[in-house]
Amino acid sequence: MSAEDQARVASPDSVVAPDAEEALLARAGYKPELRRSLRFFSMFAIAFSIISITTGIFLNYSFGLTHWGPASIWTWPIVGVGNLIIALVVAELGTRIPLAGYAYQWSARLVNSTYGYFVGCAGLLYMSVGGGAIMLTVASPLLLSEFNDDHPGARLVLGVTFLLMLLPVIINIISIQVAARVNNVAVFTEIVGTVVFGVLLFVLWAVKDKPTPYGFGILGNTTNIYHDPALYSFALAGLLGAFTLVGFELAADMSEDAVDPRRSVPRGVIWAVAGSAILGMIALIGFTVAIPSISAVESSGLPLLAIASYWLPSWLVKVFIAFVIFSMFAILVVGAGAQARLGYSMARDNMLPFSGQLRKVYAGTQTPIVSLLVFAVIDIGVTWYGYLQSSAFATLVGATAIIPYIIYFLITAGYAFKRRTLDSIPGVFSLGRWAWPVIIFVLVYSALIMFVLAAPAIFHSSDRVVLYGAGLALLWYVCALVWRLRRGTAGVKPVEELVD
Repeated sequence: MSAEDQARVASPDSVVAPDAEEALLARAGYKPELRRSLRFFSMFAIAFSIISITTGIFLNYSFGLTHWGPASIWTWPIVGVGNLIIALVVAELGTRIPLAGYAYQWSARLVNSTYGYFVGCAGLLYMSVGGGAIMLTVASPLLLSEFNDDHPGARLVLGVTFLLMLLPVIINIISIQVAARVNNVAVFTEIVGTVVFGVLLFVLWAVKDKPTPYGFGILGNTTNIYHDPALYSFALAGLLGAFTLVGFELAADMSEDAVDPRRSVPRGVIWAVAGSAILGMIALIGFTVAIPSISAVESSGLPLLAIASYWLPSWLVKVFIAFVIFSMFAILVVGAGAQARLGYSMARDNMLPFSGQLRKVYAGTQTPIVSLLVFAVIDIGVTWYGYLQSSAFATLVGATAIIPYIIYFLITAGYAFKRRTLDSIPGVFSLGRWAWPVIIFVLVYSALIMFVLAAPAIFHSSDRVVLYGAGLALLWYVCALVWRLRRGTAGVKPVEELVD
């Protein structure tokens, strides 16, 4: 960003008055119902813990390793830069339209309510599919292993999964402040669970605490088990970062819970993505140089656990697993709160079935309790569907990966459509003259990621989940919503109405 653009961003005209958020709510047609208590660190923690480099690297390291070998880690900074540029779009929209229901609100006001409805449904689906799959396939078995049950029955795992999915809902019902404290702690567990352990393994490797046949050259080793064409292997290896460095936009979903969201949302999102990319790369280097045997680690379902088990005593491995489990749990805490607010935001515009109930906010805690409970039931149902499939992880986590890029593409298209109007809304972050290069890059980049995440046969089961979700959204639209929109009993005002 040029000095001229930076000056314009920091100019007195861009400073937002303390009551500006409530004034914008009034222009948007809403009254303040949620409690504004989240400050910058909490907004950063939401974005950082939903990205969850600990969870993402722990789950997806094997995917990169098996497709392009240890050298797959070098796709991480490429994706990191690409997703940081996406974060710039999220930052500008977050500072201009600081409303709960991020993707729905932005898309509906920038294009129209129909467009916003389908983008909002994509957001609801995104938050329904991933958390349960992570709990079912990884977190629950790991938690049981902490209690020395290394071969739990499928029904026991499913029961633990449902318990782990309900606890975040209870935490969010109690208050958003309690949920924020969990996420604040998750910032430190993320750093310890990846960076500290990664550095520790690097040190043990450097001092030759145990024998290993590899030197630094392992970082460029492309040995893999599939032997596909190089470009194809490289593209799939890039999904190590593409799977992980997403979800940061959920901080914007909490805008009506935030103090001064026009500042805290863009700062929190950008710092979270940049920090995750840097810290994740440090951890990846540490774990990769410590690989004791490429073939043995590639054949392991959880290679980071195999690497840690080679170098560390069993009690310290259990500590490492505990940090991983907590990081996964924190994802659900963020996801439950964000999903409820997206549902609440769409319901207050009468866009969903039973909107009158979903938009209710309990006065005691200022939380959308009905929305929290309803979507908890939906999430459990989606997890049950995944449990019945041959591979819950491939079906649900694959869908979780592609949906964010669909949302990024659609909101960026809307951003391009009304870019000039957005300049008329006060904010503390602006891309200025860099807006169009950023828009073009994000559209091309997110389309490329969507293709890589949809075309290979290994993702076709997750493609079906996306299509099922789109089919249900279309069914409700055709049967009821289209008539509400025509009668004017549903939908939002255009973005021009937000201009002061």
